[in-house]
Amino acid sequence: MIAMLVEDMVLDFGSEVVGPAAKMADAISLAQSATLDAAILDVNVSGSVIFPVAEILSKRGIPYIFATGYGSTGLPPRFQRHPTLPKPFTYQSLAEVLRDVLANQPCHTEAA
Repeated sequence: MIAMLVEDMVLDFGSEVVGPAAKMADAISLAQSATLDAAILDVNVSGSVIFPVAEILSKRGIPYIFATGYGSTGLPPRFQRHPTLPKPFTYQSLAEVLRDVLANQPCHTEAA
């Protein structure tokens, strides 16, 4: 249900949604091969931490946002510099962090 809400928000911004991935294997597959401008990563995916996906995205140069109820201090030090969206989040806070992350991407528009 939350994934569908986030999907609706992202679509409202004029962006295309790839995913969501409810299983780690699906998330890894998307991170490795999908054409992505950015990603929103829930830190916990079906009981597994999302950090392997974040590492793949980092290697590909794809920016990402962590969605977490623990804040950036709950992330391992190597990920604390990445944008974090505290849960629960609002439409406005999602729009702000997406705007910041997409600002330097070739897909950027003022839709957000």
